Amino acid sequence: MQITEVREYIPELWKATDVSKIHKGFSYDGKYLVYEGGDKPVYVLRTAAFNQSERKRREFEAVGRIHGLGVRTSEPVAFGTVEALDLCYMVLRYVEGEDASERLPLMTADEQYNVGVDAGRELLMMHDVEAPENMEAWSMRRIAKHNLQLAEYRRCGVRLPEEDAVVAFIEEQLPLLEGRPNRFQHDDFHPGNLLVHGGAYAAAIDFNRYDWGDPYHDFLKIAYFSREVSIPFSIGQIDGYFSGKIPEKFWSLYALYSALIMFGTISWTLKVVPAQIDSMMARIRTVLDDHRNFESAVPTWYKR
Repeated sequence: MQITEVREYIPELWKATDVSKIHKGFSYDGKYLVYEGGDKPVYVLRTAAFNQSERKRREFEAVGRIHGLGVRTSEPVAFGTVEALDLCYMVLRYVEGEDASERLPLMTADEQYNVGVDAGRELLMMHDVEAPENMEAWSMRRIAKHNLQLAEYRRCGVRLPEEDAVVAFIEEQLPLLEGRPNRFQHDDFHPGNLLVHGGAYAAAIDFNRYDWGDPYHDFLKIAYFSREVSIPFSIGQIDGYFSGKIPEKFWSLYALYSALIMFGTISWTLKVVPAQIDSMMARIRTVLDDHRNFESAVPTWYKR
């Protein structure tokens, strides 16, 4: 798609002096920065196929609810469809900041921790939003997803040496899912989707994987991505979320979700970014080491 084709359909682009494509991330969305003469963008434009319209409309509305709570994120400005070009779009107000995954390693340990504390507090605010009333129980949805992912993994041709031990751990811990709440989930909450500005937390972005379910599920990206970028940030996110008073059940569910995602992660990587399978297997190895092959629910890197 050429951006010049869509400009006439989107009023927020009529004053644009420049529109530049964003190439980061694994999202299938088209992402663009929209300028109106200055050095800083004014909007972020996201586009998707027309058949994604209803899903994207719900995403736009969900981000609006989150923004309305005072969560620091891009303000939703407009949503629309252009059937003639087979696309839907949303326009979001640009939030100034830099990719936290790039900036955190350059900051002091205390600064990284403080960014994590703010991130945890913002995540807690997001989790105030209740799921739609007709939503199926989280336990049923997550167990069904696990069964599908495990079956797909067993067809993918790659084997995790600790497969039997991980499956046994999951089966033992699955009852923990019963009665867990259905709340808003960012579902991709890690430094690559967070912004920092002036050495402090600025905003969360990229809600395109949002979901509904157990709020604690939003912490599993710590295990696979955040702790690799910054352990002080990861500790801070947990401390900030719980104000330093971490329920024992949190660690059990954190370990369970870290295990549940392993098999789906392997098959997803082979399907979407097969060149990264070695690095993903190394991440899985790190998670197993962090939990001593799930003999410990609390990861070895967590220190109060």
